[in-house]
Amino acid sequence: QVQLVESGGGLVQAGGSLRLSCAASGISGSISVMSWYRQAQGKQRELVASATSGGITNYADSVKGRFTISRDNAKNTVYLQMNSLKAEDTAVYYCYARTVLVSKWGQGTQVTVSS
Repeated sequence: QVQLVESGGGLVQAGGSLRLSCAASGISGSISVMSWYRQAQGKQRELVASATSGGITNYADSVKGRFTISRDNAKNTVYLQMNSLKAEDTAVYYCYARTVLVSKWGQGTQVTVSS
């Protein structure tokens, strides 16, 4: 059974940092894309950052220069280093993984930035 387990969310003051982790298990073969999405209260889920197995990354304009996505392909794990956090970064952050055969969402982890 495919599972994504996220960790690292929490409460932080504006200007602070957090690091999210997402470990995938039960997946056979290569995970072509691992991504982070977020959903703020009352808003649609949006892509924050994504990383392919070949190392190509993509970021939302709102987080460029502040967030960094990275992957450990051997561990099927993706990370999101979030620096210079702002109140508007407050949301539930979801991990997403896609292979040729399956795609899976994590359960989400809350990030709250106090101003």
